[in-house]
Amino acid sequence: MAFSSVELFVGAGGLAQGLARAEFHPRLVAEWNPQACQTIHENQARGFQLVRDWPVVEGDVRDLSFGHLEGVDLVSGGPPCQPFSMGGKHTAHTDTRDMFPQAVRAVREARPRVFIFENVKGLTRPTFRNYFEYIRLQLQYPELIAREGEDWAEHLARLEQHHLSGHREGLTYRVVTQVLQAADFGVPQKRERVFFVGFRRDLGIDWHFPLPTHSREQLLHDQHVTGVYWERHGLPRPRVMARGVRRPPPQVQGPLLLAAPTPQPWQTVRDALQDLPDPELEGQGRFEDHRFIPGARSYPGHTGSPFDEPSKTLKAGDHGVPGGENMLLKPDGSVRYFTVRESARLQTFDDDYVFSGAWGHVMRQLGNAVPVRLAEVVARSVAQALPPRPA
Repeated sequence: MAFSSVELFVGAGGLAQGLARAEFHPRLVAEWNPQACQTIHENQARGFQLVRDWPVVEGDVRDLSFGHLEGVDLVSGGPPCQPFSMGGKHTAHTDTRDMFPQAVRAVREARPRVFIFENVKGLTRPTFRNYFEYIRLQLQYPELIAREGEDWAEHLARLEQHHLSGHREGLTYRVVTQVLQAADFGVPQKRERVFFVGFRRDLGIDWHFPLPTHSREQLLHDQHVTGVYWERHGLPRPRVMARGVRRPPPQVQGPLLLAAPTPQPWQTVRDALQDLPDPELEGQGRFEDHRFIPGARSYPGHTGSPFDEPSKTLKAGDHGVPGGENMLLKPDGSVRYFTVRESARLQTFDDDYVFSGAWGHVMRQLGNAVPVRLAEVVARSVAQALPPRPA
């Protein structure tokens, strides 16, 4: 069954491609960044199936109206997250880059049956507790807008009063939020994102987030108890732990790993990159965007991602990545930068999807993206809950 959607802040298209895999077809795709738009246009020109028919609008979402899209099945997007990033200035509601008000406006005007918004885990920090609740209540009651001269704290108080009053007139959504670990759903990257999902109340839908399908415990079990992880890669089980292979944690010796907590283990960097040539030694081979980038170096606190774990969270900071998140730590202790193709693999983009722009611009596109597989898992669960439209 196909559904209609509106995708805001599309970036490189991770969330939107996951939605497309779940049969959501966009009537509008909005993005202001020219490099990200060029990435989508280039893939459209190449005939990449998931983005081929996207109606892309390049520009500021504040200049768009959504009333003509009223009744669309889904509004989704990842509002710019710099105001809430762990590495940013943490300015939240005072930051002009905060686009959550525009996300709420899109819901108010389009009146979708459901919405999906995501952001960085930093939004859930105690520092932003009140503003997190403010976002949630605005999405729950999108027609209860701020009055002229009313600041956000006053508006929050009025939203709270309305919520406790029990009045549910007008456009109202059942909103659930949760922080999801991408590695728990088969993404070879430790990446936590907070999701807001809301179904229009008149639909009467009860929904919960998908349950994890992969686990760290099962990976440890496969590596340190049965050894099937090493067998799968045609490698001997390590006897001496190299710098790029972490020592078994204490719980390996206990009862935790005697039974599999999930059917599948976390996916590792080695799992994700196993069929790619080493760009430093062999070149990029038949893979696009897989060129060696020189200059990587390791120092305390900047050590890269080990081969045999999910990678660190790929980041898109304005001043680099302080934890070596865009570097691979090899078993011999040396480091090198992930190529664009390797980073795309860690974000679960298809190998046929290419990226436009200089390396720094492309890495920012990838660092800001939602892993395609994580988006697909959430979107499929939402799609299964939506009832068919009346004939």
